[in-house]
Amino acid sequence: MKLIMAIIKPFKLDEVRDALSALGVQGLTVSEVKGYGRQKGQSEIYRGAEYAVHFVPKLKLEIAVDDGAASGVVDALRDTASTGQIGDGKVFVMDLEQAMRIRTGESGVEAL
Repeated sequence: MKLIMAIIKPFKLDEVRDALSALGVQGLTVSEVKGYGRQKGQSEIYRGAEYAVHFVPKLKLEIAVDDGAASGVVDALRDTASTGQIGDGKVFVMDLEQAMRIRTGESGVEAL
């Protein structure tokens, strides 16, 4: 099993969710986060005054999938979350050692 974590722009969530649903992904956790990458934030103009935003608002998605589905999920994230602009985000793929559904006690792939 794999745990896929993606950091994306907030306005891309619906498009990403639709693409993942089409792949058969049944579960998704979304968190509102703030951070920065290589651009170190961005400049904003508010009421005529420019100020620096050091932490840019993003969404963090966490998706647990079977090993065989991981590459398709990563491809879907790349294709749907991309705008071609700086700050589109990142995707991280990690091995997931154990998963358990609390209600039924199912474990492993059956718990996903």
